[in-house]
Order: sequence, then C-alpha cells, then structure tokens
Amino acid sequence: MTHVLQLDDVSKQFRSGGLFSARTVNAVKHVSFTLDDDIPEVFAIVGQSGSGKSTLANMILGSEKPSSGSISVLGEDITDRRSGQEKQRFMSRVQPIFQNPFEAFNPLTRIDSYLFSTARRFRGARSRKDEEALSEESLQLVGLSMDEVRGRYSHELSGGQLQRIAVARALIPKPDLIIADEPVSMVDASLRMSIVNLFRELRDQLGVSIIYITHDLATAYYISDRLIIMKSGEIVESGLAKEVLDNPQHPYSRALKEAVLPPDPERAHEVIRLG
Repeated sequence: MTHVLQLDDVSKQFRSGGLFSARTVNAVKHVSFTLDDDIPEVFAIVGQSGSGKSTLANMILGSEKPSSGSISVLGEDITDRRSGQEKQRFMSRVQPIFQNPFEAFNPLTRIDSYLFSTARRFRGARSRKDEEALSEESLQLVGLSMDEVRGRYSHELSGGQLQRIAVARALIPKPDLIIADEPVSMVDASLRMSIVNLFRELRDQLGVSIIYITHDLATAYYISDRLIIMKSGEIVESGLAKEVLDNPQHPYSRALKEAVLPPDPERAHEVIRLG
C-alpha cells in the first residue's frame, strides 16, 4: 500500500544557549505515523505551545530537516531534497496553509497575482485566460469567485476571505496533501465553522488528505478522522479522534479535554461557534 505520508521514528534536536551554556532541546522525539493513499482523511496533530507540533509540520514541509528518522511522500523520501526539480515535484504534492492569512499575502501585491503565479508554476498556464480559468476553478471550491478577488489587495478583504483564498491557492496544484497549521486561530469566531467545514468538504469532494495542526481540542474533535496528541515533543495518545477524545487514557489528554470540550462532546461545534 502506498502512503501519502509516512513518518518513521522522526526526531528533531536544537542547540540553544551560548558557548558555555549550550544545551540540546528535543523538540520532537521518535514520532511515527502514516496517512494512506486510498483513504483521504483529516489527521489532527493536537498540542499546546511547545508540544512540537509546528516543528513537526516544518519538517514535513521541508523548512526543517529531521535530526534522525525519515519522511516520505507517496513513497519518495523527502528528508534530503536538493534539486529544484525535486522541490517543485514536492510542492505540487504538498501544499501549506498558514495561521495568519494577513501575513500570507504582501499588502502591496494584488491577491489575484498570487493565484495566477501558482497557476503558471504548477499547472503550466500560458495565458491570462488560462490563469483566470484555473484560479476560478479553485476559488469556486472554497465558495468565492474571480469577481470577488480580481484586482484587490489584502486590506480590502476579510480574514475569512483571505484564508479561503489561501486554501484556493493551495488547491491549484491539485495536491495530495495539505498541511494546515492553526488555520482558524486568527479568523473571527463567527467564521471558524465555515473554514473548518471547508476542510471536511475538500476531503470528501477532492479526496485530498489534510493534516490539521491545532491547540484546539474542540475543532480537532469536530473535524478530524484520526489524531495524535503531543506533549513535549512526544506522542502521548493516538487513534480515531472520537474514540480518543470520548475516552482519553493519558492524563495530559484528559486535562486537555476537561479544559476545552463541553460535557457532551457531540456539542463541540457549539464551542467552535462561540470561540
């Protein structure tokens, strides 16, 4: 069976401090999991600040290299990508969506130019007509249109619109995997459900797998098929999302649930609405 993503015993250490006070920080410790190619899913990585979840995302995206272990996408080891062709192929398969949509777009650059450049780079668009057609196709998947985006700058759009445009841009290459790092934490509480539901729709309609990185147990419960819970760089619990969160076994998981989820977890969507 081919795996969309496979992490095998991945660890990451950082050196901190000065010459005489240097120490090693274990940001991620021996993490392993797989996402299967034939079962598109939303896979949540849950943890508080300092848990290692964002370092893990950076290693999957290639901005950090593992200290040990291996990461592969569709059977290809990506832990040591070097050539431009290898990076291009990887980016056509794996696309990121970041936390702050306002930081994802230069305020001096028109929003549509981001979509057009992505269409040229990854889909071979050779004319403005082709660029607009591919951009429109992706925008419609997230509930927007070119008429709402054309010629506009980031300050002319809401945070919710910008995050949807970021998702649309990520969809243009037709990726196999999307890495969404805290994608609703900077969006108004009233709009979070629309973004969360969008990820579920993309899984169902496009068959794309999504890694959903969050500190918010409520959205993880609502959106994910499977999850891992991380603490101090380690996985402390993993499995089907509802099974883990209905009956957490690790003390850290139980503490997270008691702090975040309502007494009836089936009402987790109400927590999301209320922020």
